[in-house]
Amino acid sequence: MKSNKKRKNRGRESITRHWLVNSMGIVTLILVLAEVLLIVIVRSYYYTSAKQYVTSKMNVLTTTFVNSSDDSTNYNAEIRNLVESYEDKDRIELMAITSEGYVDVTSSGFSLQGTDAMTDYDEAKTSATGTAAQITRLPTGEKVVAVTSVIAPNGCDYEALRMLSSMKNIDHQIWVIVLVISAIVLGIVLLMFFTGMYFIRQIVIPIRGIADITHKYAKGDFSKRIEKNSEDELGELCDSINNMAEELSNTEQMKNEFISSVSHELRTPLTAIKGWTETVATMYGDVETFKKGMRVINSETERLSQMVEELLDFSRIQDNRLMLQKDTIDILAELGETVLIYQERARALGITLNYFEPDMLPFVFGDKNRLRQVFINVVDNAIKYSDKGDTVSVEAYEEEGEICISVSDTGMGISKEDLPKIKQKFFKANHTRRGSGIGLAVADEIIARHGGTLTIDSEQGVGTTVMITLPCIEQEEKQEESATVDVELISSDEKPAEAIERKDTE
Repeated sequence: MKSNKKRKNRGRESITRHWLVNSMGIVTLILVLAEVLLIVIVRSYYYTSAKQYVTSKMNVLTTTFVNSSDDSTNYNAEIRNLVESYEDKDRIELMAITSEGYVDVTSSGFSLQGTDAMTDYDEAKTSATGTAAQITRLPTGEKVVAVTSVIAPNGCDYEALRMLSSMKNIDHQIWVIVLVISAIVLGIVLLMFFTGMYFIRQIVIPIRGIADITHKYAKGDFSKRIEKNSEDELGELCDSINNMAEELSNTEQMKNEFISSVSHELRTPLTAIKGWTETVATMYGDVETFKKGMRVINSETERLSQMVEELLDFSRIQDNRLMLQKDTIDILAELGETVLIYQERARALGITLNYFEPDMLPFVFGDKNRLRQVFINVVDNAIKYSDKGDTVSVEAYEEEGEICISVSDTGMGISKEDLPKIKQKFFKANHTRRGSGIGLAVADEIIARHGGTLTIDSEQGVGTTVMITLPCIEQEEKQEESATVDVELISSDEKPAEAIERKDTE
């Protein structure tokens, strides 16, 4: 037993924790962090190199200027000439800054006075070397490397020289490197992914197959078995699930046999009760009221008999043997009869039963006994799960070519946890109330076979509303279609075999 638990724990760890966390997750995180760090290093390297390059250009220029100057030099003219004739002005813009702190002349011929904060100039004035280099942005948004060197010769209006060089090419180069690094990281991640697919194909996919079959088991379909492909832990799991499915299938069969047996046992006394009530009703033929009461008792007995039929219907549904005898019916007649059956019972329990009956509704093509069985089940549940002082309302109306029948109550309601399971066979949300737990399952199946829907909306402590929808037809249209078919058959000159052959060809 302990060894089996250890094997299961190892399997769970290798499939989920090891693969998702220890392998793919951690390695991907490390690669991303390494990529970010490498990008920061590359960016820092290129930016530092750019500042050093422009600074070296500035140092060469200022050194040449200082060495070529003497006491007779006109510094203003010399600096202006130096700036205007700067040979690298296609790549680097040279500026002359006056002692007032504004740009007077540039190698491009455009003045930038009042448009640039020139923080590098402010830094150069306070620097011990008289030179400062910065990566900054111009008011136009362009990123540049700016280098300022303070010269301040005596008798000169200019205090410093400043160089600007665009970072556009450098940033482009950095983006190329970033893309290359990202492609490498992505390639490594994809390589891990595809190697992991092999692992998934060997382990995870078989588990998914097991999960799909177990979902069918959960829905009651035990016909399939899991194919065992190995003798490892997965093979042991397949054997265990197959054994479980075999036991559940046997249990399901026993349950169906039990329901059939109990149903037949209950039907015998109910038939006797129904016969005696009919006999008593004939003995008091002169008392009309008594007859009416006996008819109600007879109808109530019929209802109890129908409750027993639910158990048999469940067995028929399980074996796909539930048959419907459909015909054109008046749905209001069946619904009204159902309400009549429960009026006295609701009054006796202190429950108000309201019936909002329309003047007329379209006809329905269905099995009137089965539909009446559904109405009885739904109204019975509404009264059953209501208390004294509550109200049950039954309403029927037509909407968009469908007949809608609403049965609502102000009873105890159904919890959110139980509501999705309320139509499942043998499920009872409240075990303190009578019932087999299969009535709604049978009713839902009957409505579905009529092409309609049965939906339940409920809130605990507020009440429940059951909405039944059925497709409606017009009796006259149905008769016309039937008459048209008869005329076509009568007027045909073909032999029966030829007619059938022609119809099949069409």
